[in-house]
Amino acid sequence: MSGVSHPGEGRARLRFGMADRWPEECLFRFYQRGIDDGTALWIEALPFFFIATADAGGHCDCSFRGRETGPLLQVLTPGELVFPDYPGNGLFNSLGNVLANPHIGLLFVDFAAQSRMRVNGEAALIELDDTLKNCWPRAQYGVQVRVEQVYGNCGRRIPRMTLDAPPLEWAK
Repeated sequence: MSGVSHPGEGRARLRFGMADRWPEECLFRFYQRGIDDGTALWIEALPFFFIATADAGGHCDCSFRGRETGPLLQVLTPGELVFPDYPGNGLFNSLGNVLANPHIGLLFVDFAAQSRMRVNGEAALIELDDTLKNCWPRAQYGVQVRVEQVYGNCGRRIPRMTLDAPPLEWAK
């Protein structure tokens, strides 16, 4: 990503009256360039996250990634993280998109604490080394993300939920 934001975001801020609230020089303070230790501990401990990818033509896909064993993911450095890819339906929507277009967005939500964090960057498929394979024995591959942006979102409209809630009637 060349700047902190792209021209479309700037046009939207103008259109919706937020240009004065978010001038470009303020955005540098809003977006972190890497994952700090506290954020790393928080996201590694979560049970799941969502990823957004797009193919070469910009057609989007959003997917769920959940913990199986070990940490959800590992933050290797402030600018790099890796997460496992487990066997699924065999369509490879997300991984196929990463192969065609490396841009990726990760959304971490803690419903109990009503907080969320976004990480945007570039992804690549990797073979897991022995250390990572020990963490995630059933993983087929790893997805390595070079972090470009990290930022929190406000907690508004995040419903307070806990993981011990009964399943929704339609989800049974």
